[in-house]
Formats: sequence, C-alpha cells, structure tokens
Amino acid sequence: MSTDTIQIRPAAFADTVSIFELIKAYPEELIPRAISDIDQNIDRFLVAEDAGRVVGTISWKILPEIGVPTNPAVEVQSLSVANTHRGAGLGRRLVRAAVDRVRLLHPSQILVLTFTPPFFAKLGFKEVPKEKLMHKIYMGCVNCTKYDNPFTCPEVAMVLDG
Repeated sequence: MSTDTIQIRPAAFADTVSIFELIKAYPEELIPRAISDIDQNIDRFLVAEDAGRVVGTISWKILPEIGVPTNPAVEVQSLSVANTHRGAGLGRRLVRAAVDRVRLLHPSQILVLTFTPPFFAKLGFKEVPKEKLMHKIYMGCVNCTKYDNPFTCPEVAMVLDG
C-alpha cells in the first residue's frame, strides 16, 4: 500500500473518537488515553487521513521542569497506525511530522518510551537508561494504568537531540 495519498494534518475535535479507537486497538503496545485527555490535548495530536478516515495518529507532551526550564524535553507518544495501513511507512511519516512540529519549540531533547526500539532507532533515537529521565517521565509513570513501577515496565527509553 502506498501512503503517498495519505494526508498528515493537525487533529481536530472531530477526530477525538477516531484517535481514541486507534489507541485502544493496541492495548499491548500503547498506554490508554481517555477521550477527555485526547480532547484536552487535541492541539498536540497529528492524524493521518486516508479518504476521509483517520488511519494513524501521534501526539506529544511537554515534560515538566522544576524551576526555570533549562533543559526542556518533549515526549512523543501514542503513535498508532491502523492495521490496514501498517508496513507502508506511515508510522515513520507520523514520527517525522511530530518531530518537525516539536522542534519548533527548541527542546533540548525529544524522548519516547517504546516497545519497538528498532523502529525508533532507524529514525535517530538512541536508547538511554530510564534513570536518566526519571525526573522527566515521572508524571507519566506515576499515572500509568499498565505497570506498577517504571523500572519493571518493559518500555525502552530513547532520546533524540532536539
């Protein structure tokens, strides 16, 4: 399948349910997102649209800093591509589009927590120990619905220089 005709665009409120369903379709790979969370952060989502149907999504979260932000970081999250469109480079296009958008903010680093490190390594992300990022990812980890401890979570932390 060619992804050349698929448009990647900023998400709109009308996309909320489609985004929710895409993320929900991959419970082993993705942390669930509530519809209200998606709605409240819709300005931080991109979608891939094919013939009027949302077939992919990605989002990002600005991670908190203590005090004056000297090393701002952004986490890329919720990358999801419909089964019908997997294997054609759409995930790669979504990550690149999100990274391009996030780089406009001039973060010191862009990070991802992933079960598929080889995919992100091909895009320039490098694996780092979670301990180096705990101050950044703590808010996400403390609210995790899948794992009780970030150190027992099998997700791999990876970073890309901003």
